[in-house]
Amino acid sequence: QVQLVESGGGLVQAGGSLRLSCAASGRTFGNYAMGWFRQAPGKERESVAAISWSGGNTYYADSVKGRFTISRDNAKNTVYLQMNSLKSEDTAVYYCAARTGRSYSSRREAYDYWGQGTQVTVSS
Repeated sequence: QVQLVESGGGLVQAGGSLRLSCAASGRTFGNYAMGWFRQAPGKERESVAAISWSGGNTYYADSVKGRFTISRDNAKNTVYLQMNSLKSEDTAVYYCAARTGRSYSSRREAYDYWGQGTQVTVSS
């Protein structure tokens, strides 16, 4: 069982930056691949970024490539999402998710555990 708690969301102007954190419980964090998803009002939850258990492999949605960076610190049981050059279309609730297994996935169905989400609002 893994419990995930996101933090770092908030209100930012377009062009600004935010850093999201996701703290995981449990002592086997390193056995899980991790992902960040987001859901805007009236839209489906979509994959933003994902990272393998070691951090050696990452995935980014085309819409965030070059602006967002996912990373993890297994010693701190934490995964991060650095978001730069934010746009109004990045406004959404951002969710952290954990997938049993070491390889990442961009598929929502592949993840076993989810956090409660953190709101990111980008004003134009």
